[in-house]
Amino acid sequence: MEQRRVRSPLGALSSVEAETYGEPGKRTFRLVLSSGAARCYVWLEKEQLFQLGRYLQEAVKALADADRDRQSQPAEPPWSGEETSIEFKAAQMTLGFDPPSNSFFLQAYETDEESAGEESASISCWVTVGQAQPLAEEALRICAAGRPPCFLCGRPIDPDGHVCPRANGHAVFESG
Repeated sequence: MEQRRVRSPLGALSSVEAETYGEPGKRTFRLVLSSGAARCYVWLEKEQLFQLGRYLQEAVKALADADRDRQSQPAEPPWSGEETSIEFKAAQMTLGFDPPSNSFFLQAYETDEESAGEESASISCWVTVGQAQPLAEEALRICAAGRPPCFLCGRPIDPDGHVCPRANGHAVFESG
């Protein structure tokens, strides 16, 4: 499979944070990536942020103690270009671990492969093991702070209640 072209290779990140805005049920989620004079805001679905956090948490946990303590050496230097700000909603993301550099390589694309165009935004960056663990914890904390799931169907229960399809609409569950 041919690798997709990335418009903005950020290189090694100086910081990476997960953020959320809004009330449960109406929240939006994003990653804030900083590298050199570049700042990137990648908007995500809650499930994308949850899977990112879960993968990073498991991957860091699976590393040997020596690798967790070893200094990461990202394969690319930080962004050295002009000051820039990039913002887009991620339709597709890839994440992998590079053992020689002891770093994670993240790519995010504004469009999926079928509808990719020259004008769509995309970034790549390197996340160190030291950055990955706090990012995973914050991403999972943010996702867990949402609406509680229904114990029957798994769908979120709104503050004003939830008509569960598994109960055929005969029961209304409330949160709290």
